[in-house]
Amino acid sequence: MDMMTLPSLLQSPISSWEERCESLEPQSFGRVFVVRHRIVKDMIEDFLLNPPFGKKDRFLWRPVCSALPDIYYRKAKEEGWRARSAFKLLQIDEEFNIFEGVKRVVDLCAAPGSWSQVLSRKLYLPAKLSPDLKDGDLPLIVAIDLQPMAPIEGVIEVQGDITNARTAEVVIRHFDGCKADLVVCDGAPDVTGLHDMDEFVQFQLILAGLTIVTHILREGGKFIAKIFRGKDTSLLYSQLKLFFPVVTFAKPKSSRNSSIEAFAVCENYSPPEGFNPKDLHRLLEKVGSPSGGDDLDCSSGWLEGPNKVYIPFLACGDLSGYDSDRSYPLPRGAEGTYRSLDPVQPPIAPPYKRALEMKKASSQGIRELEKLSLDS
Repeated sequence: MDMMTLPSLLQSPISSWEERCESLEPQSFGRVFVVRHRIVKDMIEDFLLNPPFGKKDRFLWRPVCSALPDIYYRKAKEEGWRARSAFKLLQIDEEFNIFEGVKRVVDLCAAPGSWSQVLSRKLYLPAKLSPDLKDGDLPLIVAIDLQPMAPIEGVIEVQGDITNARTAEVVIRHFDGCKADLVVCDGAPDVTGLHDMDEFVQFQLILAGLTIVTHILREGGKFIAKIFRGKDTSLLYSQLKLFFPVVTFAKPKSSRNSSIEAFAVCENYSPPEGFNPKDLHRLLEKVGSPSGGDDLDCSSGWLEGPNKVYIPFLACGDLSGYDSDRSYPLPRGAEGTYRSLDPVQPPIAPPYKRALEMKKASSQGIRELEKLSLDS
């Protein structure tokens, strides 16, 4: 595909973008994908220098506008959060009061640490500053991630794999042999834009989270996990219902409407009688089979006909508050200008660091070659 045709693709409605990409050659798709999702700097500058066109032009620029930082991104930096996702957990708590009575909590896939910050501010810091604090009353917070994370007050950081049984043992040791009251997971793969693929990979991550949950969560505890809504959402709901009598899918106000992201809020952990965590995969497979299981009532997972399973779905957060899909004017300082804030905590060792280093080295090499050609 010739690069001259990219503007027409960028200007197309988002709903038809995936259909157009199906006809592209693989080598062209990668180039188009980068341009579509990593908005070109020159295009943004041109848009900012030449705002408000006609109605038609504003529609054509919608893909660019949707990629610009939104109000929650700005508020996160102003309030000291490492990422805008902190507001999602806060809004889930507003609706479900998930922190009530919680003394031990685990944050899976924690980096860069915005959800751990919320846990620290909502649980650890109020208890620490309480005049009635007694020995052993401080909440315990454990954050787990494969990547290193900058320290957060009151948070025990574990750099490990949530699919490894030893990681669960480390968590239990930090809790002095007790299990967690709450487990949260905001982990997600790098999305490809292919919703079926993204949904499948995300479900595998949820399965990994559920695996460690069966080892570290006490009965009656809660589990919060990010999901991608799709054609298999009903199956996921049925599988979670095996372990949690109350499962609700929630969409925080700070989560963009254009995103397929939502959150599973699972309450009152109650595994089947005689359940062994080693049998988790066998049990979940029965939920997706037409025969179900003879020893367990799992047949509800086989979805036949319309609306076999009704999934509770709620919107969280103040509906009259900030809209993540809307643009707001930048606040002006005393001098009449807006000063952008730096990120609260840049990543320590992001997985893309090596790629950036290679790209930088490649760019420097190209410039040196151009300089040599000019000198000669």
